[in-house]
Amino acid sequence: MLFAEFTDRTWLWAAAGLYFAGFAQGTFSLLRQGRPSGATTYALIAAGYALQLLGLGIRGRAVGGCPLGNTFEIFQFTAWSATTLYLVIGITFRNSLLGYFTSCLAAALTLSSLAIPAWDAARRSHIFGGNPWIELHAALALFSYGVFALLSLTSIMFLLRNYSLKSKHIGGWFSFLPSILDLDHIGVRLLGAGVSILAVSLAVGSVYWLRDTSTVNVAKLIITMSVWAAYALALGLRLRGILLSRRFAWACLGLFVAALLSLGPVDGSRHPRPATEPARVAQEMEALR
Repeated sequence: MLFAEFTDRTWLWAAAGLYFAGFAQGTFSLLRQGRPSGATTYALIAAGYALQLLGLGIRGRAVGGCPLGNTFEIFQFTAWSATTLYLVIGITFRNSLLGYFTSCLAAALTLSSLAIPAWDAARRSHIFGGNPWIELHAALALFSYGVFALLSLTSIMFLLRNYSLKSKHIGGWFSFLPSILDLDHIGVRLLGAGVSILAVSLAVGSVYWLRDTSTVNVAKLIITMSVWAAYALALGLRLRGILLSRRFAWACLGLFVAALLSLGPVDGSRHPRPATEPARVAQEMEALR
């Protein structure tokens, strides 16, 4: 085949380039024309998404499962999840700035993961041990992070719209922001969806963990539960009318930064520790019996 020699990283680099092209094109359109080019940005993101899906598919076949074995793959999967959601709901806001911010986020996550070789230095195969439930648990958890990523973008747009209304700057590119009510409703729905998906992920994982508690990675579980609890608390406070407007937007932004920072410890906690010499000898003796 013509492209048989291309590796997964080749396709992922191409996808990152298209995401960045969407961001650059959107920036040029805003500076020169004062408005976003929604259709063009959407097309570039869609093309980048297709290439990223191809690259992740090749990686998935190579590692024998969903590619979530290191920090590089986690960042790529998070970018893919956020882009998936944008392509679904972005049609409604094609002429808004949502595509511009999505291309910026996708380019930042994909390019940063590709630019740091250490994140992809160790590729682990069959990390889920052939267990589809654990693989589903991990995929749902990372997809929820993609939902939270898109939530952070709508929070930025909310803050910009709030600023434009208070400063009475409603013209120019501010006019292409969705209404503040639409952004608030989208934010609440995204937060509810993210919390629900992450809860389902934890429930799926618990079905397997309860059968063999020795398989539970305590550090990973505590971090993931803390992320879910923080977002669930924010949702509860929003629904009770306590966390509103700018405070809600800033809270969602802060929580996403914390969630991103938690990915490193979560990935590191999954690395198996090398067996000590006595343990290795015991394992070899057990294998000979």
